[in-house]
Amino acid sequence: MGGPATRASARSVTAVAREALEEASRALPPYSHPCSPKTYTQHQMVAMLAVREFLRLDYRSTQQMLLDWSDLREAIKLDGVPHWTTLEKAEKRILKKGASTTCSTGSSRSTGEAA
Repeated sequence: MGGPATRASARSVTAVAREALEEASRALPPYSHPCSPKTYTQHQMVAMLAVREFLRLDYRSTQQMLLDWSDLREAIKLDGVPHWTTLEKAEKRILKKGASTTCSTGSSRSTGEAA
């Protein structure tokens, strides 16, 4: 009984990872800055974070799952597994970029309306 459910779950997680990787590739540049270390792409980070959210894991559990699950690493095209703090920092950076874009657009409108 546990086998088929586990396999179905595995397919769902890898599908989420592949879809997130594909969507991030369309929406984001590979690296956040020209001088980035280029160890992991933003696309890979988004895919790992999507899996984290999908499974409702913490950062350390996400890191461990990636270490244990070679099919998932392959789906995300990972040569290695980032430290859990790398995932945490990437999430904050990516969310901050989204928030700063919204805030800067909102503040320029306010300035434009006042003028």
